[in-house]
Amino acid sequence: MAQKIAKAGVKRQKNFLYYIDKHGDISRAKMARGGKKGGKPEKVKKVGVKKEKGYLYFLDKQGDVSRAKMARN
Repeated sequence: MAQKIAKAGVKRQKNFLYYIDKHGDISRAKMARGGKKGGKPEKVKKVGVKKEKGYLYFLDKQGDVSRAKMARN
């Protein structure tokens, strides 16, 4: 199960890929569609989450930062 790390309340827009960047902030980039190239990433909100090894960090349905333990050997 996922564990909520930080509340951000980000509203998603269509045709954008949202992710947690290497600084622990929420960023987004325009998705590539139908032969068109994607866009450059832009910061949406500064959160500053400290990432731990062995976890996958993502933006959940409520627009908050969550993490889940990775299934690795």
